[in-house]
Amino acid sequence: MNTPADQLPAGIEACDCLTPLGDATATADALLAGRRALALAPVLGRDGGDLVPLALTGPMDETLPPRWLPGLHRLAAGIPPAPWGSARFPVIVTSSNFGVGSLYAFTRDHDAQHLVHGTPYASVELLRAGLGWGGHVHIFSHACVTAHLGLAHAARLLHAGLAERVLVFSFDFVSPFVAGGFHSLKILNSALPAPYARRETGSIGLGDGAAFAVLTRAAAPFQLRAHALYNEMFHFTANQPDAGGFAACAAAIAAAAGGRRVWIKGHGTGTLDAGRLEAEVFARQFPGAPLTGWKGSLGHTLGSCGLVELAVALAALRGPGSGKKIPGTVGGVAPCFTDTVALAPFASAGFDGAILTSNAFGGAHAAMLLTHD
Repeated sequence: MNTPADQLPAGIEACDCLTPLGDATATADALLAGRRALALAPVLGRDGGDLVPLALTGPMDETLPPRWLPGLHRLAAGIPPAPWGSARFPVIVTSSNFGVGSLYAFTRDHDAQHLVHGTPYASVELLRAGLGWGGHVHIFSHACVTAHLGLAHAARLLHAGLAERVLVFSFDFVSPFVAGGFHSLKILNSALPAPYARRETGSIGLGDGAAFAVLTRAAAPFQLRAHALYNEMFHFTANQPDAGGFAACAAAIAAAAGGRRVWIKGHGTGTLDAGRLEAEVFARQFPGAPLTGWKGSLGHTLGSCGLVELAVALAALRGPGSGKKIPGTVGGVAPCFTDTVALAPFASAGFDGAILTSNAFGGAHAAMLLTHD
């Protein structure tokens, strides 16, 4: 389905992330230096298997309590205080994995404690109780556009007058179950991803990632001004060959952007067909706008990528002095699908907005417009 972009400006009061490279500032600095968090590791963790590119914050196999919990508590320490989880201060949790790694661990260890946090509800309840949130917690999961959906829902709650501030919290950590599933599709293979590169074989990497954003109706230096969502419902994994889904989403967010001069943070996983369609459509819709993507370093953080990469973009835009730079497409190599792909960092001066996109299996597309004073 296709709808015009929702013009629902919301101020970003706070935003940060956790990646194997550190918080948002450390991650942006590492990307600017061209560092990769991805490294070849066994696809099934301690059970071995083929070596594939993974960006991990620690050993992939699940522990008790789950391996992702301490990192999420550290990340949450930076959230501004509020009665989170109350009616006027709701929390939206977005993920595509939740605690699925714990379910896989149960099949290997047969320890029933893994089942306590193996489902979406149970993993969020573990997090909610540990962080002291109230019961007004919304859960979203729609593959790799999940964080976009959570941010768009937060903006709608604010504009409907149903909330004062909204916390969007997202996490996805790689498990042998998840890595093995992508490996079976042959897109997680032994090659490091090269987003938007015109080459013979595509490949992706997977990565641990978590992030939060606090959205508000109050004025803020950075705003999410509009959201565009489109779902082709074309295929279990593939996009429409004519790029119709990419084009519909790009046209909607372009209408919302008006005449702004923007740069584009694309999805850029390293697959071939989707990467080509994305690059070509945005080059046509935004002539001359540089296109960059960071999954060649961070790996694909799945349902959390939209929020993780928003935090990185904000950190880059807040960089020191007048030398603010946007990281280029780490891992990308020439020739690229279009001449708009930015392989090297570029100055943010002269741009008055950014388009941040994510895409998901089956042709789900999402884009949001980030602006700043």
